[in-house]
This record gives sequence, C-alpha cells and structure tokens, in this order.
Amino acid sequence: MSKSLPALLLSLTLLPANLLANSVGAIDGAASAEEKGFAIAVEADKRDLGWQDSTADMLMVLKNKQGETSERRIRIQSMETGGEDNGDKSLTVFDSPNDVKGTAFLSYSHIISPDEQWLYLPALKRVKRISSSNKSGPFMGSEFAFEDLSSFEVGKYSYKYLRDETLGGQDTFVVEYYPTYKHSGYKRLISWIDQDEFRVQKTEFYDRKGQLLKTLVYDDYHHYLGQYWRSHKMSMVNHQSEKTTDLLWTNYQFKVGLDDAAFNRNSLKRVR
Repeated sequence: MSKSLPALLLSLTLLPANLLANSVGAIDGAASAEEKGFAIAVEADKRDLGWQDSTADMLMVLKNKQGETSERRIRIQSMETGGEDNGDKSLTVFDSPNDVKGTAFLSYSHIISPDEQWLYLPALKRVKRISSSNKSGPFMGSEFAFEDLSSFEVGKYSYKYLRDETLGGQDTFVVEYYPTYKHSGYKRLISWIDQDEFRVQKTEFYDRKGQLLKTLVYDDYHHYLGQYWRSHKMSMVNHQSEKTTDLLWTNYQFKVGLDDAAFNRNSLKRVR
C-alpha cells in the first residue's frame, strides 16, 4: 500500500464522481490490474458507509507457541467521521483481567496524514501517544499491530488485482495492497474479497523483507441493518512466532448516538 501508482489511486479526494458511483462497473472496465484492484477496494469501502457509530464487546484469546492461552475482555466503540483526511475514530477499553483492567486505546484514523493513537496505562496513570514509527509494534501482547487497529481507508494504500480464486466455496477477488503511509511494518498485504458482498475473507501480511509474517482469517459474518457485515471471529496467526490471537465479537449495536465527546483523548483516564 505505497504511493507508487498514478495519482488516481492515491486518494479518494482525487476520484472522479462516476467512479465512486459506479465502482462495480469500474471493476469490469478497468484497463489495468492496478485500476481493477483499486475499484474493488472502493466498492468494498462504499458498501460499509453510513453506519454512523457502533459499540461491541470482544473476547481476545491469546495462544503462545506451547498452546497456553489467556483471555482479555474488551469493549469497543467506533464512529465514522467526515472530511478529506479523516477516517474513523475508535476507543478500546480493557475490562479484564485485573492486570490490564482500565487500559484504554484511542485511535483517530486519517487518509493522508499519519494516524493519531494514544494508550492509557492505569498502572502509570498517564496517557502515552503512540508515535508513527512504533505503529508496527504489537498491541497489548497480541499478534495484532497498532497499525492493524486503524480503520481501513482506501487512500492509505495502492492496489493491484492478482486473480480470481475460489476460497471456502466462495468466488473471491485476490488483491494486493501496498501501504502508502510511513513506518508500516508491512511491505505488502494480500486480501481475498468475496465477489458477492465484498467482504474480506482472508488477509496475508508480508514483512519488510517480503516474507509471510501473519495470516488473518475472517469467519462467522453477521448482517446488520440490512447492509453492514461484521465478522464475529477473526483469527490472526503469526507464522514466524507461531503465536495466535483470536478476536470473538458479540453484542454489536449501531447508531447509538456517539459523538466526538466519546472519543476525547483528554478523558482517557476517566474511561470506565
């Protein structure tokens, strides 16, 4: 997801209106693999617009190389934002176990400028800003990096369509992504996106040396409000460390009335 492609592929702010409105047609009419990959990403993004805000509960299950597991219970709230450079906002709060209870993670995603992320550590009673150069580090001991927790924004990547492939009985597009933002821990990603609903089914993450680092599999999709799909099980496998992290989601609620005050970095210490 690097900015090495033509300007059309770099930012939604540069897109012609007809491409946004007719992205399915743009997939079939794409003149190159880069344009087709981009059109697929636009269509997937377009189908997940308009949910406004949401809350959910999540169980994080960590498993080490020896098969030993530990669990963390988490609450998450998210909100769509508008503007040329604004992505989604999210707040993640740990409720258990006791050694991480009260830890809170706030993320402001951006399209052009670097994401903003803060972590409140109750043991230290202070808010720590996550620098752009540390986004590839592991989040709270899991196999997810800080950059994995940022919302997907089309303009943060460039794309290349690779092929059609059947995965788990579904016809999928296989698309390669290249980070356009600085300090990514990945050289590239490859995603399998189903052709019916444009849901990501699997993503492979390749490290800066080009070696396969992790695979994330999305399972148990549920449909909300007649439009929005959410995976209730995400399984990340680190092929180099042989560790895994499962995210099990429940209790999704949409359009609950969250506003900017719910994502105020100055109130992180007071999150309960």
